[in-house]
Amino acid sequence: MRVPSLYNKPKVRWLLSGAAIGFCISWLLFLYMFGAMQERQAVLLEKQKNHMNNLKVQLSIWQEEYQELNKKNLHKLTVQDIEVDIMNYKKYGIDDAQSIFSAKEQIKEDLSVLYAKDLETVYSHKELIRQTIENKTLKINKRNYSLHVKEWYFYTTIHIQLEMELEDS
Repeated sequence: MRVPSLYNKPKVRWLLSGAAIGFCISWLLFLYMFGAMQERQAVLLEKQKNHMNNLKVQLSIWQEEYQELNKKNLHKLTVQDIEVDIMNYKKYGIDDAQSIFSAKEQIKEDLSVLYAKDLETVYSHKELIRQTIENKTLKINKRNYSLHVKEWYFYTTIHIQLEMELEDS
C-alpha cells in the first residue's frame, strides 16, 4: 500500500499551505497580543510598587508625628479628678460620715477650678493651692477645724491627704 501523491491535486496543496500560513500568522498575532498584555501588567505592577512605597513613606512620617504628639501630650496632661482624704478625724471624735463627706466636697468645690487645667500649670501653683486649703475653716459639729496638707500627688487625678486640727476659739 502506498501513500497517494498530492502534487496532482492543487486544492489539497492550497489547503495545506493556507493552514501553514494561517498557523504562522496566528502564532505571530498571539505573541504580539501576549507581549502587549504582559507589558501592561508590568507597567501596572511598577505603578503599584511605587504607590506602595509612597504609602510606606507616608505611614512612617505619620507614625513619627504621632509619636512626637504623644510625647508632647505627656507633658500636657490635664487634671480630670480630685480626691481628698482627711486622715485624723477620729482623733476629734467625729464619727459622722456625712460630716466628713460634706467637708471633702467643700474642699473639692474650692479646688474645682483645677479641672481641665494642664498638669504643669497646676503643679507650678501648688503653694497657692496649699494656702487655699490651709486657709479654709471647716465647721463640723459646732467646732471649727483647720486643715493641713500632709501629702499630695499630682497626675490626672490629684490625691490630697489632709490632717485636721481643732482651732482655738
